[in-house]
Amino acid sequence: MKEQFAQIISAIGEDLNRPGLQDTPARAAKAFEFLTRGYHQDLDEVINGALFPSDSSEMIIVKDIELYSMCEHHLLPFIGKAHVAYIPTGKVLGLSKVARIVDMFARRLQIQEQLTVQIAETIKSVTGAEGVGVIVEAKHMCMMMRGVEKQNSAMKTSAMLGSFRDEHATRAEFLSLIR
Repeated sequence: MKEQFAQIISAIGEDLNRPGLQDTPARAAKAFEFLTRGYHQDLDEVINGALFPSDSSEMIIVKDIELYSMCEHHLLPFIGKAHVAYIPTGKVLGLSKVARIVDMFARRLQIQEQLTVQIAETIKSVTGAEGVGVIVEAKHMCMMMRGVEKQNSAMKTSAMLGSFRDEHATRAEFLSLIR
């Protein structure tokens, strides 16, 4: 990847021998590997056995989970937060694992719509929850730095599964608790 970054830097007309750029291809490759590390993560390793028996059947919410992702169309970042809720049916997931699942999918080339669904489907699959609700709010550098250059726009996406989709009261409770 280092060689490809060197080619890109040369292609824009920069001198790779300039002192500030001499190590940039290696640094950029290392940064890009970090930003896309979700491709190399395994769900079982992320969860690491942190699925616990529980009699709770009340809504569990983890809100304001910071996320950083890369737009698959322009390779520019989008930055925001996720709100994840589920209603357990005998098993609860360790709190930090919810955030780690968000990170695993966010640290890939993405579109926000798909990221939201991947998080929801994974939480439902792992926990066997009665329902799952996920809302992602993000600002996209591809809209802010180029194209329409709108600095104050934000995108919100949601995925509602099971009781969050079927029961208005469940969805309303989730939405009121994340405000």
